[in-house]
Amino acid sequence: MTVTALLDGPGAEVLAAACAEYRPGRELQLVEKLRRSYDATLVTTAVTQAALRHRATAKFGPDAERMYFTPDGLEQSTRTTVSTHRAVRIAATQLDTVVDLGCGIGGDLITMARAGLRVTGVERDPETAAVARANLATFDLPGDVLVGDAQTTDLTPYDMVFADPARRADGRRVFDHNAYSPPWSFVTSLLERTACVKVAPGIPHDAIPDGVEAEWISDAGEVKEAALWSGKLYGGMPRRATLLPSQASVAEAPDAEVGPVGRYIYEPDGAVVRAGLVTAVAAAVGGWLLDPRIAYVTAAQHVPTPLASAYEVLQELPYKEKALRAWVRSNGIGTLEIKKRGVDLDPAQLRKKLAPKGAASATLIITRIDRDAVAYSCRRVADGR
Repeated sequence: MTVTALLDGPGAEVLAAACAEYRPGRELQLVEKLRRSYDATLVTTAVTQAALRHRATAKFGPDAERMYFTPDGLEQSTRTTVSTHRAVRIAATQLDTVVDLGCGIGGDLITMARAGLRVTGVERDPETAAVARANLATFDLPGDVLVGDAQTTDLTPYDMVFADPARRADGRRVFDHNAYSPPWSFVTSLLERTACVKVAPGIPHDAIPDGVEAEWISDAGEVKEAALWSGKLYGGMPRRATLLPSQASVAEAPDAEVGPVGRYIYEPDGAVVRAGLVTAVAAAVGGWLLDPRIAYVTAAQHVPTPLASAYEVLQELPYKEKALRAWVRSNGIGTLEIKKRGVDLDPAQLRKKLAPKGAASATLIITRIDRDAVAYSCRRVADGR
């Protein structure tokens, strides 16, 4: 039985009951209880949907309580904060009509419609298309959802195209852009017009066509995606990092000097690193790079910035297990955060070897300068985000 069976009638009734009583880890008990009053197959579908709504809260917030999901659709959808950022940017260009190729469950359709855009979704799977249609209707939002193939859709009626190519095959995440579906050749053809294409944050810089802006987006310090903007949506710079929820954005990478460690070390946000804009952090804090190939910035003073997290350097330590273990023991460190760049180590394994035990907490930054690994005992400073 499919999700569409839950849209009205007995299906809607059992879904409401399942959502009202759903508790993680208690699915079997809930199924047994509801089967006393409702069709068994319908109950299983409703409890599955209740579980998906519970999981979806992390991405969709309160909206998840009213939306409909498929497992794949939820997994591949964008969290509302990120899709809203994109929708607002699109709406600001005065574009009107948007076609979403491969719209999935309709998460982007919702945020774009809320931004005032006239939306049409195209989805190959009829069941998923029905879910997207139901999600628009749930929030009384206008828009069409068509069953069709992205590669054969007539794009001429629309001001712009949005696309989110599938990045999964056989249930596994695909990291190579050449394995996207639709294929990368189709994506690049879309970018010859006014378009926005969502891609994985690991997209190689040299794969991005000329005249296209790549924007890496993080939310609460976690890199979520890259978006490629072309045509009337091109922002004038080839690379950009945007940090949510602060909306801080940087698109230029000025030159930066290299020098010894200062009083503070700055760890740039992941979106800044992915965009290759680390030197923008150096410019923001009046600092310099520890090493030209490593994404750490250092400075003599603390300058709060949403672009990076700051750590006060307390002590330089030998990068030797025995010395580090003695440091942990002598300082009574029980909570140890280990950060590393440019060195081959597993922080979890090193933490286990150092055996932290005590009431104190500390951050250990391990990095490489030239060919040598170095370690710094640090104190995390209040986040600038």
